[in-house]
Amino acid sequence: MKLISRIPAWLKNKYILTTLVFVVWILFFDDQDIFTTYFKHKSELHKLEESRDYYLDQIKLTKSELEQLKSDKSTLEKFAREKYWMKKENEDLFILPE
Repeated sequence: MKLISRIPAWLKNKYILTTLVFVVWILFFDDQDIFTTYFKHKSELHKLEESRDYYLDQIKLTKSELEQLKSDKSTLEKFAREKYWMKKENEDLFILPE
């Protein structure tokens, strides 16, 4: 009896008690709680930023290769031979597996 009498009256109100339980449940125990969702989104954002940086670097590399291919004929020939296995008129092409 003494313990119940020490509880403030506003905590005995069933609406306030229900609201408190609901808020605690949403904040900590639900599948979409604030903390789990926050850390999940932060992790996903970090992965996406790393991916963006990787692809920006790849774009720069590809643009530099393209400029080099446009400007240097020997580089273009080397690229065609290595990537597309092209050959000159009177050449034989042997492909050796690694």
